[in-house]
Amino acid sequence: MKPSVRFPVPAVVQRYLDRVPVSATLLRRLAYASIIANVAIVVTGGGVRLTRSGLGCPTWPRCTDASYVATQEMGVNGAIEFGNRLLTFVVGAIALAVVLAVLARPHRRGLLPLAVGVLLGIPAQAVVGGITVLTNLNPWVVGLHFLASMAVIAAAYALWRRIVEPDGPATPTVPPALRTLARLTTLASAAVLLVGTWVTGSGPHAGDQGAARNGLDPESISQVHADGVFLLIGLSVALVFAFRAVGAERAARAAAVLVAVELGQGLIGFVQYFTHLPVVLVAAHMLGSCLVLLATLAMLWSTRERHPVAPTARPVPAAEHLPAPA
Repeated sequence: MKPSVRFPVPAVVQRYLDRVPVSATLLRRLAYASIIANVAIVVTGGGVRLTRSGLGCPTWPRCTDASYVATQEMGVNGAIEFGNRLLTFVVGAIALAVVLAVLARPHRRGLLPLAVGVLLGIPAQAVVGGITVLTNLNPWVVGLHFLASMAVIAAAYALWRRIVEPDGPATPTVPPALRTLARLTTLASAAVLLVGTWVTGSGPHAGDQGAARNGLDPESISQVHADGVFLLIGLSVALVFAFRAVGAERAARAAAVLVAVELGQGLIGFVQYFTHLPVVLVAAHMLGSCLVLLATLAMLWSTRERHPVAPTARPVPAAEHLPAPA
């Protein structure tokens, strides 16, 4: 097993952290809250676009050239856009709390790279969001903004799994061929999310009346997206039967959950397409995208497991082997 990565912490910081009781349960809950918060900001960001509030604050990082906050003259659209920007600080505060909690538990400090990655990913995602405003909601940048959020969610999920798992090495629970199939399914899931942003960029919900579209034919790109969904569902169903065939029940259950989430997301997608994209269903579809990602990652993680590290035996002093005196 590779040794855990250790990061030096200044003594004054460590003394403060030592005073803060951070239990394993608290650390798990903070990491879980980070996942929920990052999913929530995706959904609220979709609400900004669906209410045509994408340029409610017409510049960035300020809301207007003269103010960092929304003004009364900007109306409800300015309030919605500014409110979503404020949520970034909430999500960042939770991520910072996770980093501090990891630092307060020295034996788990190997988790720090992931925790810091999630923390740094949030301002990076916010910067991409700012670029979307500065480019007048360019549909390709808006899609990148969504994908950046997906990357942060994936990192937050990976951190949570490492926290809830033992510290031991990861061992496969399925044959190598099925691990490869699981990875291919994960790639297909990522491709479906990517093409989904192209569909969004070709559709009517631009976030503002003056925002441009990407120029792709909505019907054609929607068909490509649907074909990708069919492929993803087919791969996922194959995983269910393959995992069961080798007796990997935990992985089979995770794959079955993935299929259920995909079917629900696919149903929402088809209904929203044939009902001309009502905003409620579009928002539900954005939430479903996050759930598909999380279910895909859960399936991938189910193909291996970690076991606790066996405690090192304490050497017995030679004197303890001597016979007791008569």
